[in-house]
Amino acid sequence: MVWLLRKCDKCRKYTLKKNECPYCSGKVRAPHPPKFSPDDKYIKYRMALKREVSTGERDVHKGT
Repeated sequence: MVWLLRKCDKCRKYTLKKNECPYCSGKVRAPHPPKFSPDDKYIKYRMALKREVSTGERDVHKGT
């Protein structure tokens, strides 16, 4: 299934354009979350990014 709806990061409006927002020429992205999978290989990266965004700092001492 192809997602047609896009959301502007700048003005937060929805559009069907794939390249840029027709209202403010901002960057658009798909507003839908990724499909859930119990065998998610990238969970540690998304959780680290979520933690970084919420706290505003990077975890430089994190082991792999």
